[in-house]
Amino acid sequence: MRDVLYVERVEQAEALLKPQRIEVLRQLPVPRSCTEVAAVLSQTPQRVYYHVKRLVDAELVEQVAERRVRGITEGIYRASARAYWVSPRVVGRLGHDAASELSLGHLVDLAEQVQRDVAALDRTRTDGSAADLPSVGVSGEIRVPPERRQAFLADLESTLQDLFTRHGGREGDTFRLAVACYPHSFDEGENHARTDDPTR
Repeated sequence: MRDVLYVERVEQAEALLKPQRIEVLRQLPVPRSCTEVAAVLSQTPQRVYYHVKRLVDAELVEQVAERRVRGITEGIYRASARAYWVSPRVVGRLGHDAASELSLGHLVDLAEQVQRDVAALDRTRTDGSAADLPSVGVSGEIRVPPERRQAFLADLESTLQDLFTRHGGREGDTFRLAVACYPHSFDEGENHARTDDPTR
């Protein structure tokens, strides 16, 4: 089972994004038969099999075994991944304007690039191991008064440039560094008068 399955085909998204089908998928982190899933969801096995078959055809669920029950062969199914990410490219960017580095569109593109890269790394695990990759994820919040905003952004840019300079040789493994800086939330009662400021 993969950690991540990156849904980037329209037919996969169409197979996945149905409420009843998602409920079926949620019952399959461990191998189960359609009869077992049906009992949990109070559905008929035939109805569950219909959804499972569509998920199997879309490579979102896999049959991992089968067994004989009262003379009938019953399939055992499991989700293909622990998480499913739907690519923004399923819809695609509307229009042809290039996203500037200060736009939300640029953040969406950056997030999608990270998703694609992580999904590709997961696909390379042919042995099925769950060994940790040499990676790091850091998330946090920084509070900056409006008058210090430009100084903060300058510090951030300088810090990143220093990393690129010190570790920018031609030898060794390549690591991709993606940094996103954006407003996380506003306190209640805070003045929102300048929410159009792209650096806020």
